[in-house]
Amino acid sequence: MSTDALVDRLLADGRSPGAAVIALIDLLDDTTGDTDESPRRITETSRLVGLSAHTLRYYEREGLVRPARNTSGHREYDAADVRRLVFLTRMRVSGMTMHDLKRYITLVEQGESTIPERRAMMSDQRDRIARRIRELTLALEATEYKIRIYGGRDDALLNFSEAPAPSPSSPAG
Repeated sequence: MSTDALVDRLLADGRSPGAAVIALIDLLDDTTGDTDESPRRITETSRLVGLSAHTLRYYEREGLVRPARNTSGHREYDAADVRRLVFLTRMRVSGMTMHDLKRYITLVEQGESTIPERRAMMSDQRDRIARRIRELTLALEATEYKIRIYGGRDDALLNFSEAPAPSPSSPAG
């Protein structure tokens, strides 16, 4: 399947979270990328992965991605470059620091002997993400509570017990 099709699957509106996860895994998997695809210029790659051309050039300066150059000197991003950019984007969204990303990419480039350290980095990142999800869940619950006490109902997000709500003039605000 082409990289374009995988990205389209990942970003499609209305998809279930499970479908998006499957598309993401397909996109990150080195064995699913279409190696016959033509390389992409920076503008097309920027559109495809949702990053600015400035960010792509920054990632290159930082050593996170190394697109080839054509005879005119223009960057050409292949399927492996796009997969790496998708990974980098997901890790940045999850809060991974540039320092940790650079360390991770350095380890990747050193080969299979660094897999235990990379696994440990990903485990630590997973723990940070899980904590952030718990924090955001509590923030969502607090927001839903306030909507309810102000007379609104949005049962599509979370269903709380039907305990009587305090009046909006209560000190909790």
